[in-house]
Amino acid sequence: MTPPVRIGVLGCADIARRRMLPAMAALPQTVPAAVASRDPEKARATAGPFGARPVSGYGELLARDDIDAVYVPLPAALHEHWTEAALRAGKHVLAEKPLTLDPAATRRLLALARARGLVLMENVMFVHHPQHARVRELVASGAIGELRAFDAEFSIPSLPEQDIRLRPELGGGALWDVGVYPVRAALHLLDEDPQVAGAALVRAPGDEVATGGAALLRTGSGVLARLAFGMRHAYRNTYALCGSEGRITVDRAFTPPADHRPVIRLERGGAHEEFVLEPADQAVATLRAFAHAVRTGHHIDTDGPLRQALLLDAVRRQAV
Repeated sequence: MTPPVRIGVLGCADIARRRMLPAMAALPQTVPAAVASRDPEKARATAGPFGARPVSGYGELLARDDIDAVYVPLPAALHEHWTEAALRAGKHVLAEKPLTLDPAATRRLLALARARGLVLMENVMFVHHPQHARVRELVASGAIGELRAFDAEFSIPSLPEQDIRLRPELGGGALWDVGVYPVRAALHLLDEDPQVAGAALVRAPGDEVATGGAALLRTGSGVLARLAFGMRHAYRNTYALCGSEGRITVDRAFTPPADHRPVIRLERGGAHEEFVLEPADQAVATLRAFAHAVRTGHHIDTDGPLRQALLLDAVRRQAV
């Protein structure tokens, strides 16, 4: 029997406590082995419920020989440094999105992982949820005719003023947080990588980072993608694919709870059809894919992080 991948966690972020550590503990292929924090008490409180060892400091965790891989849920501006440190320590890495804030840095880290025979994966969980594979099947089958347009939006209500996502020095801002979802969805669901035709980023009064944005993309074959995202908005979590003969809509598209039964809605010729799928835990699915890559050396979507980084950077550069 293949032993589980022993994962160490750098930091005690909310997503680690709420989603990833429970998923590591639930999945037979992984085990939460250690949690590191600069605050020993915080490390103990986070590690304890999952049977993981508390570790004082990130460097100490990377030096351990009983850790196979590292999960990096730190603020976005710290991803590059600690991902590189983990790779140089010989650890496989699952890093929170975005992997870095710069395409050149993303390219460099991916090259470092390849050179060392290590898996480097970006934690964009929704791409591992089966509802999107079903959507791709429907589009490929001609269910909506020729694809003409893609619309996606991910917006969340206002964050607490002290939230790290509102701090520019930590890589905050809507584009790097909620903007990743519609951008990655466009890359995941369209057959061609789109180019940016126009973009805008807006900053709410008193904020130091952009808290909303939109982008218009176009593929070489003329498919348009309209993306919107925000952190001071009413909640929206949806995408739609519009074709010459019909339309597919998915709600709870990017962050469905593990017990949610996804519904894919198909409209065509005045008729409406719903495809109701079984619940799926996308955190577990992501860790399953990561563990498989670590144990087999077969890693899918190795170019996804770079394609995403290039498109995010293009949106940033062209935004008004």
